[in-house]
Amino acid sequence: MHCIVPFAAPGSEAGRAALATMQWPRLQALLPRLALVDRDEGEPTTFSPPHERVLARALGWQGDDGCWPFAARAARADGIDPGDDAWGLVSPVHWHLGTDQVSLADPEALQLDEAGARTLFEAVRPLFEDEGLRLAYGHATRWYVAHESLRGLRTAALDRVVGRNVDPWLDDGGGGGDGRGGRGGGITSPLRRWRRLQAEVQMLLHSHPLNAAREAAGLPPVNSFWLSGCGRAQPEGSERPVQIDTTLRTAALAEDWPAWSAGWRRLEEGTLLGLDIAMRRGSEVWLTLAGERAALTFTPLRGGLVARLKNVLARPSVPALLASL
Repeated sequence: MHCIVPFAAPGSEAGRAALATMQWPRLQALLPRLALVDRDEGEPTTFSPPHERVLARALGWQGDDGCWPFAARAARADGIDPGDDAWGLVSPVHWHLGTDQVSLADPEALQLDEAGARTLFEAVRPLFEDEGLRLAYGHATRWYVAHESLRGLRTAALDRVVGRNVDPWLDDGGGGGDGRGGRGGGITSPLRRWRRLQAEVQMLLHSHPLNAAREAAGLPPVNSFWLSGCGRAQPEGSERPVQIDTTLRTAALAEDWPAWSAGWRRLEEGTLLGLDIAMRRGSEVWLTLAGERAALTFTPLRGGLVARLKNVLARPSVPALLASL
């Protein structure tokens, strides 16, 4: 089994302050028995975060930054046959208009139920169909679109954009992971089509009665969508089952560090305990800890007591290790 833990490290000063107060008894006990076998390192401006890059490689996929076909994979999990089409994930979202930027809220915080989601889905579907696009419903926060133009279309993962200024991530030439800017290369013609459709959807949703009802109930309006994970489905050639543990995701994206710390405690007594038990039984387990910039992958250490002792002496503390992510 290969367990990937996204958002294992904080990306802000407040998060790093929380990191300094935490304890990881289970992880601290596991690390001497684990060998570091891979370090995936990049800039926080990459369109694909480290945990997605590790997952794509674990699945045996071919591709590049921002071009991994996670939409087709998720569509299949939602009961939609991706076939040979190129797919994109259409996430209904709330864009928050601030004084100097527009930021994207976590779709999981929308409290969008099935009835409301289907109402909005049916409202926007004609706009997609007018463009020759096939829109499919998978879940309240997961809609899918199929079209040949999505093949190879480079888009930023939702996990990169939540809580940040959307502008640097709206082109396909490089984002701005800190939300303050980036190395954008401009919007190419294929992506310009999707931005135009996005604007049309925004105009329709602005006056939709469901959004008026949501605002009256104190809920944020669903006023846009985010396109990501584009491409044609690829076969999965993983040598072992791959599990993504999202325990830390919501708290990290919300920068709720007390909740994130509590999530780590649940990980310690859940996932990491399970890995510990599996290792003691002789199972081949892999563990990846991922942050905004990097991901570290560990496997059981080969060798006896001497190898373990050398590993202990060479390994940084858990806080230092996580801070490197």
